Amino acid sequence: MRNPILATLLASAFLSLNANATDLLQIYKDALANDAQYASARASLIAGREKPVQGRAALLPGIALKGSNTKSSTDVENDVLPGTRTGKGVTNTWTLGLSQPLFNWGNWQQYEQSKLSLLVSEAQFEQARQDLIVRVAQAYFDVLAAQDTLETLRAQKSAISEQLASAKRNFEVGTSTITDTHEAQARYDLVTAQEFAGQSDLQVKRAALQQIIAKEAGDLASLQPGVKLSSPQPAQVDDWVSSAEKQNFGVVASQVAVEIAKRDIEKNRAGHYPTVDLVASTGRTSNSGATNPNGAGVIKPTTIGVQWNIPIFSGFSVDSRVKESIALEDKARNDYENARRTAAQGARQAFVGVNSGLAQVKAYEAAEISSQSALDSNKLGYQVGVRINIDVLNAQQQLYTTRQTLAKARYDTILNGLRLKSAAGTLKEDDLAEVNALLQH
Repeated sequence: MRNPILATLLASAFLSLNANATDLLQIYKDALANDAQYASARASLIAGREKPVQGRAALLPGIALKGSNTKSSTDVENDVLPGTRTGKGVTNTWTLGLSQPLFNWGNWQQYEQSKLSLLVSEAQFEQARQDLIVRVAQAYFDVLAAQDTLETLRAQKSAISEQLASAKRNFEVGTSTITDTHEAQARYDLVTAQEFAGQSDLQVKRAALQQIIAKEAGDLASLQPGVKLSSPQPAQVDDWVSSAEKQNFGVVASQVAVEIAKRDIEKNRAGHYPTVDLVASTGRTSNSGATNPNGAGVIKPTTIGVQWNIPIFSGFSVDSRVKESIALEDKARNDYENARRTAAQGARQAFVGVNSGLAQVKAYEAAEISSQSALDSNKLGYQVGVRINIDVLNAQQQLYTTRQTLAKARYDTILNGLRLKSAAGTLKEDDLAEVNALLQH
């Protein structure tokens, strides 16, 4: 009766540990709230949304109210009446003015630039969101890979320890030489040193994940045993490259930057063009005392009209700014071409990485089975005396190395799949959810 009860308790404890494990999607949600790079991109987007408002302001009327209150004192000397008299006066003035641009080509181009600047901010924010998905997945699987490495080293250390004990017993009874003991001891010392390095590497990888989510990640959900990974769809690399050249957010931002540069040329050329404004004003001026010999008085001027300005010569500054903006437009075009090529190369590289990774996973799965069989055969051969201790140790190392490499190949294939979608500009949270479904929950 005790064995079924014990098995039930162990199963419950295992399920409880899995329930408390943090999965990839939860880590991503924590990163959305706490990652500094993503927060910076979000703040930049909020700031970018104000650009069209500022650009439109130059096309709208401007209204200003200004005024002054002055007191004056005047000393008057008269030849007829001896002595000096002092006169004091007060002047109060206020003016309400309105100015509405009727034609200003530079302001209009600035407004068009501001709308394009918002598109750049939105594209950069979407790129930052995709980068966050990839960074979170990279840090997450880096931790899992470091854990796998450490667990593999510990399992290898345990197996070598058993082999070392067996070699010592066989030497004591005279069925093996001291060489077997020394070989096992050397392997044991080596794997112990590797274990220390693995512990350090795991701490570094956990710190990198903590940097993104700003807290300890805790236990992470691992991949399901023997998980099957799917091939990229569509299956043709040209489709992914075409999408990357058009939809990649870095490419989109660079393309819009070219349009902004074109508007900048027109804005600088507007320095040669006339401007026309509608102007109107009304006000009130009151004078009293010495400043108005006829007594207190009030003036209420009101004006309305059209004001124009034709630039004639500005020291060649306009021509210089136009030449500068033409050169910057050429730079923007080359930056766009570079971004397009980089996105296409990223898509090709990730596509090859996914397909190569799938082939490697399949090969390593077969190698794992073969390595296990080789280890079993070498153990049996050692027991019957046809194999020596070093053969068993080599077979053990080959098996554990294969398992570790197989896990790493799976992680790399998943990450290349995310990078492929990011390069194509289609990576979304749903794609991360699909990867999350591959974990043990």
